[in-house]
Amino acid sequence: MVPIKLKGRTIARGCAEGEVLLSKDPISFLGSVDPKTGIVVEEKHALAGKSIRGKVLVFPHGKGSTVGSYVMYQLKKNGAAPAAIINLETEPIVAVGAIISEIPLVDMLEKSPYEVLKDGDLVRVDGSGGYVEVLGRSAGNTEN
Repeated sequence: MVPIKLKGRTIARGCAEGEVLLSKDPISFLGSVDPKTGIVVEEKHALAGKSIRGKVLVFPHGKGSTVGSYVMYQLKKNGAAPAAIINLETEPIVAVGAIISEIPLVDMLEKSPYEVLKDGDLVRVDGSGGYVEVLGRSAGNTEN
């Protein structure tokens, strides 16, 4: 496999690795995600019924209430938060939530994560360095 390293913009510092969980739907942490379990409970959401716990959560941007930042913090306190987050472009609610919860977050990658990443890929998100590195491919991702 050819190494893939994508530069982006640092939003929340730190470094974490995990399996990619992709959503093309925006996420509202208030009402869409159970803060105790990390399971997406919004019925018509692309990730409905799936857990974000320990995943590298890829979604375009957040939506909804400013309370979503605190819900992200609750997820972290409950051990149900994603390991890291990648956004197309982060808005303030998700940015604040990631920072106070110490969840590494990068956005504005040099290539769209939807073109490069697939569910189950193993990646490292380096929020301090501002990049995402693909460490391994899922069985369904034969690109590169």
